Amino acid sequence: MDSQQFREFGKAMVDYIANYSDTIRERKVLTSVEPGYLEKLIPGEAPQFGEKWQDVLRDVERVIMPGVTHWHSPNFHAYCPTANSFPAVVGEMLSAGIGCVGFNWEASPACTELEVMMMNWLGKLLHLPEEFLNCAGGNGGGVIQGSASESTLIALLTAKEKMVRTFKQKHPDMTENDIKGKLVAYTSDQANSSVEKAGILGSMKMRLLPADSDCILRGETLKKAIEEDRKKGLIPCYVVATLGTTGTCAFDNLEELGPICNEEDLWLHIDAAYAGSAFACPEYQHYMKGVKYATSFNFNPHKWLLVNSDCSALWVKNSKHLVDTFAVDRIYLKHKHEGVMPDYRHWQISLGRRFRALKLWFVMRIYGVEGIQKHIRTQIGLANYFEELVENDKRFEVSTKKLGLVCFRIKGKNILTEKLQQLLTERKNIYCIPCYFREKYVIRFVVCSRLTLKDDIDYAWNEICSQTAQVFEMDKNNCLEGPPAKKLKFEEDVLNNNAEIVED
Repeated sequence: MDSQQFREFGKAMVDYIANYSDTIRERKVLTSVEPGYLEKLIPGEAPQFGEKWQDVLRDVERVIMPGVTHWHSPNFHAYCPTANSFPAVVGEMLSAGIGCVGFNWEASPACTELEVMMMNWLGKLLHLPEEFLNCAGGNGGGVIQGSASESTLIALLTAKEKMVRTFKQKHPDMTENDIKGKLVAYTSDQANSSVEKAGILGSMKMRLLPADSDCILRGETLKKAIEEDRKKGLIPCYVVATLGTTGTCAFDNLEELGPICNEEDLWLHIDAAYAGSAFACPEYQHYMKGVKYATSFNFNPHKWLLVNSDCSALWVKNSKHLVDTFAVDRIYLKHKHEGVMPDYRHWQISLGRRFRALKLWFVMRIYGVEGIQKHIRTQIGLANYFEELVENDKRFEVSTKKLGLVCFRIKGKNILTEKLQQLLTERKNIYCIPCYFREKYVIRFVVCSRLTLKDDIDYAWNEICSQTAQVFEMDKNNCLEGPPAKKLKFEEDVLNNNAEIVED
């Protein structure tokens, strides 16, 4: 493919992507394909001779789109948002076109220096403590990782090596293996599965501590666990606090956890993967109260800040601990400007890295702080609107609501909400996922797509209401299975949003 063909193909693909975005509402949010569908559509071996790009582009619709879950559909309300915007797409194009590998400053100075600046821009936007910024005169700084999962693991591995060095100085008779075998980490039982996975990959016992009735990890719970483990001869090392849990968007109490971690000399990592973007708005920064106690902080601009994946922002107060953990030098990696700017290969697991700061730069310049804040506020406003719809319908109850997430359920026994979730998923018109809150089965409704409008919320609500009527009819006719917790009083007004709950 020469440059002229690239121009033609690239322009055609831009048109395709723009059209996909404009018409995405016309597609079912979930697919109807079965496992193995794709092998029936393409040959089992690569073509012997090159094909025309026009044929390849045509096959995107024939082969790929039938198997795509449309995460950016306004009818996608599952999991958390995955960010998307046209400036970010263009930034990805330029990154791919330049194609540098920015493992150190000399490998591509712009790749390193733009990342330093963008992490400072982001940190200031969120009003992080200055110790986390590259421009504060200390050892703090930020780096772009691939995911919150990577950031949690990187912080764990760094905390592990730091604790081994510290403990060995106090107890020189102990070997590194002896110390590592006694290390223990702590997090909430509401934390993302990636936190538990970090413990597995980092060979550190990860204790999942019980959150309170509001899904919040409290200081007294952590303190008790630390005391128990010290009595057993274990070595507390690492704590992960979540700001915006996956299930219900709960916020762990940093003002209680932080002082304990500082007193006990434990590494406190904050995972704010989804909710961190909301801190761009001053009215939501109170959720960060206590962040000053953290050793590291992470959130994902690729979740809610309009930057396409992958772009996970990690800050540390002392980057020296990262370098001490991950630095492996070879003569071919050295350069005369070492120490002046970060060599990001020492701040991560992999050596190679893409020019990810470009898409962040494009988004922040083209949207501006005002545009980013407007996006966050608009989506939270749509979630507030959905919450009002639920609360005004006597058949339902809101279990919890934070930022762009509303957890709701049909009043009564769990089987009613379970059946509603099943019907919604089978119809594929909207997509939500469930979780448990206070032992009740609830449906999570998240405003995810940047394209979502009030009309899309109305569409989703009408879909929910129509299928709820089906659920009530099935329950009335004893077609549902499940242990009865409460009974619904079925009268004429049941299907008119006036169902009442009576004790069995």
